[in-house]
Amino acid sequence: MTTSQFFADHPEAAVAFSGGVDSAWLLHEAVRHARRTAAYFVKTPFQPDFELDDARDTVRRLGASLTVLALDILAVPAVAANPADRCYHCKRALFTRLLEAAAADGFPLVLDGSNASDDAGDRPGMRALRELGVRSPLRECGLSKADIRRLAREAELPVWDKPSYACLATRIPAGTAITAEDLARAARGEAALLERGFSDFRLRLRDGGALLQVRREQMERARAMLPELRELLAADFRAVELDGTPRQSRET
Repeated sequence: MTTSQFFADHPEAAVAFSGGVDSAWLLHEAVRHARRTAAYFVKTPFQPDFELDDARDTVRRLGASLTVLALDILAVPAVAANPADRCYHCKRALFTRLLEAAAADGFPLVLDGSNASDDAGDRPGMRALRELGVRSPLRECGLSKADIRRLAREAELPVWDKPSYACLATRIPAGTAITAEDLARAARGEAALLERGFSDFRLRLRDGGALLQVRREQMERARAMLPELRELLAADFRAVELDGTPRQSRET
């Protein structure tokens, strides 16, 4: 099956939009092939501001409409407690909110950008999507992450090479309650590192400090800059350590 065939069968569909390359390509295809579509972005404290900025820019370039839905995800006890299956409870809450908004706008179906490279076996969030009836056309059409990046580049989507970004909740160890303050600290720290040229990294909270994980190609630079980075982040973290093992991407 191709995406054009999918939208021939499902001509009216809303797209859950994150601002990343997967949902950007899905929206690109929906705009091309669906009779009616729109993008929906659920804004929570789990996302840094640049994600919404990217989403707005991409939707504007594609000529689609964007609805931003605010959700206090930390008001969901099963999410704030941060259990091992937090992603399941988070996705249930996010997509329940999105499904309600899309249905009110007359859309019979909601789509998400999961692709064929995503391993459903280790992602409890995908179970929530199945339970709620959310479809994943990129996955159903057999499109891998590499396929999507290639197609997005050919279509000149500005986010074609944007690194995959996991929500800020992943910076806090499972079993440690998530607070708005900790999320804000993680967001400020990662924003500062982005401004200094780091990319595709994680700053994980550890006992009042932080563990910086970078890709192999930025390891030497991070090691040399570590004293400077500790000073830069001192207001939010009592210590900053560099993980000696290079960070591995989930992409294939």
